[in-house]
Amino acid sequence: MGALLASVALQPAAAQTALTPDQQTFFGLYKELVETNTTLSAGSCTQAAAQIATRLKAAGFADKDITQFSVPDHPKEGGLVAVLAGSDRNAKPMLLLGHLDVVEAKREDWVRDPFKLIEEGGYYYARGTVDDKAMSAVWADSMIRFKQSGYKPKRTIKLALTCGEETTFAWNGAQYLAKERPDLIAAEFVLNEGGGGRLSDDGKHQALAMQVGEKAAQNYTLAATNPGGHSSQPVPDNAIYELADAIEAIRGYEFPIKFSDTTRAFFTATAQTTPAPMSAAIKALLANPADAAADKIVSSDKTMHSTLRTTCVATLLNAGHAENALPQRATTNINCRIFPGETVEATAAKLQELAGPKVKLTINQPIRPTAIPTPLDPKIMAPAKAIAAKHFPGVPLVPLMSTGATDGIFFQAIGIPVYGVPGIFIDSDFNGIHGLNERIRVKSLYEGRDYLFDLVKAYAG
Repeated sequence: MGALLASVALQPAAAQTALTPDQQTFFGLYKELVETNTTLSAGSCTQAAAQIATRLKAAGFADKDITQFSVPDHPKEGGLVAVLAGSDRNAKPMLLLGHLDVVEAKREDWVRDPFKLIEEGGYYYARGTVDDKAMSAVWADSMIRFKQSGYKPKRTIKLALTCGEETTFAWNGAQYLAKERPDLIAAEFVLNEGGGGRLSDDGKHQALAMQVGEKAAQNYTLAATNPGGHSSQPVPDNAIYELADAIEAIRGYEFPIKFSDTTRAFFTATAQTTPAPMSAAIKALLANPADAAADKIVSSDKTMHSTLRTTCVATLLNAGHAENALPQRATTNINCRIFPGETVEATAAKLQELAGPKVKLTINQPIRPTAIPTPLDPKIMAPAKAIAAKHFPGVPLVPLMSTGATDGIFFQAIGIPVYGVPGIFIDSDFNGIHGLNERIRVKSLYEGRDYLFDLVKAYAG
């Protein structure tokens, strides 16, 4: 079996799917981007940004319209901003946002080389084929096509490709632009990752989602400390037991249900297409968020549970210093996804209350901005639905609040609403994103490219 897989993986990536000349040009950009290692440990976003800048200049962008940026302490974590000027000075710009960095990938764990684009069985395989090099490549390709065709948008279109989205402690290019270069990325709204589409197991379009708002990701450390001693003489004060009690208290706590305009619209639409008893429970929660019986039913779905509230979960654990000694220290990381409008500090206060006085809580750096509810703007939703009806007739499009987190939060913090656009469909198993053997259906990539190109033109005028 291993020899068979190896022989399949060595087939040329472009040989299996017949592409139009236009698609071949895009594929060249996409393949180059995917095969450029942009992991934090060994890659270079700066190199990837420079390669895209070269393509933009070849398409006719002037040097003044392209800004490549990095900082001395992080020379490989740079990015770029490109600008296509609009004809109407009264129309505020729009910003296309993508991130170039990818999650780490170990060759020994993958069936195929994670940094070589392989086509197999109707899929492109490699790290970043979806997250987020599919959208980043589509955005760059759209800017190139606009320039080469002589398209003159009414609204200025900006493109920002950044690094640092996938790693909490990395230098973050989106945060840098929002804080240090807000003039460069000033816009009326941002189009970002986070939306998309869902496919059935046989590859049929099931649903589209526009991300309208997201949670804020924040980590906290809980620490219990004791003098320790010889394990042959145990005492009641034990750091591991004290930390375990705190973790158990947090495990048993449910943050209260809240609705934003987005989540209310999402659950209202979901109730119309979900069978009983789930549909009745959703309607009951919409009417009364304190309905515990309805909450139990709806929260049996992990996605719905996370969409309803702030969630906090223990993700890392470290304790003790010797097998024959009482523990002097025990710590755990608590990863929270905080509902829009709720603060890092208020969440910390609740966790400390649950943990009790024997355990100390620390808010870990970096501290993320408070998530701001994104307006459910008809000027954004209507074009997305109209173009979806053209490209994907009969497929419903619903607003969705992401339970994860993107770099959009940094733009929200300076007053620019961010929308995770639909268009690129993935399978129900999430296509190996952040895991092994990440992949995207070849058909979905090119369908998404066409949809997003038309969507940008609709917003730009």
